[in-house]
Amino acid sequence: MEEKTIGYVHSIETFGSVDGPGVRFVVFMQGCRMRCEFCHNPDTWNIGGGKEYTADQILDQAERFRSYWGAQGGLTVSGGEPLLQIDFLIELFQKAKARGIHTTLDTCGKPFTREEPFFSRFQELMKYTDLLLFDIKHIDNEAHKKLTRWGNENILEMAQYLSEIKKPVWIRHVLVPERSDYDEYLIRLDSFIKTLDNVDKVEILPYHTMGKYKWETLGLAYPLEGINPPTKERVENAKQLLHTEDYKGYLTR
Repeated sequence: MEEKTIGYVHSIETFGSVDGPGVRFVVFMQGCRMRCEFCHNPDTWNIGGGKEYTADQILDQAERFRSYWGAQGGLTVSGGEPLLQIDFLIELFQKAKARGIHTTLDTCGKPFTREEPFFSRFQELMKYTDLLLFDIKHIDNEAHKKLTRWGNENILEMAQYLSEIKKPVWIRHVLVPERSDYDEYLIRLDSFIKTLDNVDKVEILPYHTMGKYKWETLGLAYPLEGINPPTKERVENAKQLLHTEDYKGYLTR
């Protein structure tokens, strides 16, 4: 009998409209080692929690909504950090492709390494991944540590690897006043993105405080207390500095 890999899922959204092209069935995996100050889902951090699913259970549920996807929709796996459950992702995406389902991975890249056994597993996963939503939290390593408690060297290395293999990505960047919303950092990020060959879209995600209540519910001090979301002018400034209009969206390859 085939041994089934179990995935630990925080929640599922059946009609996602901002997690890749078209309408998406979005699976939020449980577990993350990042501690982003702006995180609006700190309840996904705990590793080992969540509801247990097999790949077939998720796909059977997803296919009930397939008629709503249109030509561009499909399955998106987000988090938490889904790469912490890479063996489950491989099985899920492999079976999704066998069913003709478009696959998108939403990741911050934190688990990435070229060391084994992870790297071979990642290469296998990429065979079944159509698109990545790739979160670059901060271009500056020291500022990245302040924002997330981790450095960004391996994250930028993952971006470069994805460029090497021409895997389509959308770069996402959360704009946080007093953290990432400085022209110097945005210009550096723009320069880095321009070195990549595989970027179909660059998105600015304005910081918001809608998840603050979750920190309070969990008994955690909210680290960005008193910091307001960026103004429309600063969001527009970031879009201009990152040349977001130069990217044409998801391209079928």
